[in-house]
Amino acid sequence: MSETAAVPTAAMRARAEIDLGVLRANVQTLCSRAEGAAVMAVVKSDAYGHGAVRCAREALAAGASWLGTTTAEEAVELRAAGLPGRILCWLLVPGGPWQQAIEADIDVSLGGTWAVREAAEAARAAGRPARVHLKADTGLGRNGCLPGEEWAELVAAALRAEAEGLVRIVGLFSHFACADVPGHPSIAAQLTLFREMTAYAEEQGIRPEVRHMANSAATLTLPESHFDMVRTGIAMYGLSASPALGAPEEFGLRPVMSFSAALALVKRVPGGHGVSYGHHYVTPGETTLGLMPVGYADGITRHASGSSPVLVDGKLRTIAGRVAMDMFMVDLGGDEPPVGSEAVLFGPGDRGEATAQDWAQAGATIAYEVVTRVGTRVPRIYVNGAA
Repeated sequence: MSETAAVPTAAMRARAEIDLGVLRANVQTLCSRAEGAAVMAVVKSDAYGHGAVRCAREALAAGASWLGTTTAEEAVELRAAGLPGRILCWLLVPGGPWQQAIEADIDVSLGGTWAVREAAEAARAAGRPARVHLKADTGLGRNGCLPGEEWAELVAAALRAEAEGLVRIVGLFSHFACADVPGHPSIAAQLTLFREMTAYAEEQGIRPEVRHMANSAATLTLPESHFDMVRTGIAMYGLSASPALGAPEEFGLRPVMSFSAALALVKRVPGGHGVSYGHHYVTPGETTLGLMPVGYADGITRHASGSSPVLVDGKLRTIAGRVAMDMFMVDLGGDEPPVGSEAVLFGPGDRGEATAQDWAQAGATIAYEVVTRVGTRVPRIYVNGAA
């Protein structure tokens, strides 16, 4: 990902503007919602496309006390950039960089006895104990250990490794399947099971620093799930975990990213003119077409073809025809805005532009994917930074 610290004077093909002041305000709102629980700022996948190092610094400055990543490589990169405090990564594989993570003082997740062995061996090689969180599968059916015999085996194996001085069991955690679906019966069932599994672990002698289960949706709507810490991801970037929960502004949140491009060409064409590959769009009459110099290599999914909105010259237009690797077209309806004019794909919506959620609906996906897939050819322009 290319980064620019301040808005440049030269024209740019495309840009993703990241408002760090908005990000800090979002984190402060989430800290308030956490009601005393610690807040983990989740910055996996390059902070959902926003830039992990910059966003992590701002989140810590705004009140978050933990950072969360998926991979050990992501976590080590944060530490190498000088990020302080506790960092948890939760998806390692056999033979992965366990030792590197432990040496960098990264907390690691254990979801099975094989992971206990990996962590113990890496800790022995590193010459220091691994800080570990035991992951319980309470109903999501992905990573983590099932209740019953498997959980008992994981707890016992972790306690043996702790007795040998190879690990420190500092966390117990799980993850919701349907926290973004208000009233879903799995929510209460998972909470009950998590309480039972943590109670068992504590009966066996585990004394965790933190128990954590709440994601963004649960942080905002399920205070009973907060325990000692909440993990806030998508909400930190001002996007809703699900339209069913409500719009971001209903929770005091605001989108952080705005994605725009420079209008690269305007041309008048006759009616019946085919546009882009396959001629899936044919002009209904004489009109003008505008060329947007971004395509699926920049994160504009082909599912946006013929559906997603773009604000050009103060008017919302729709992508005309197929999105290509490097460009797409919009029908300007006879208008002729100057070449080089800013076209806003999505942002907070203040200027009448679409939001990431609008793009998600048009492309039959979720807002998470819209911002995360903005490609590495698009510079991130940071404004209103403090940290």
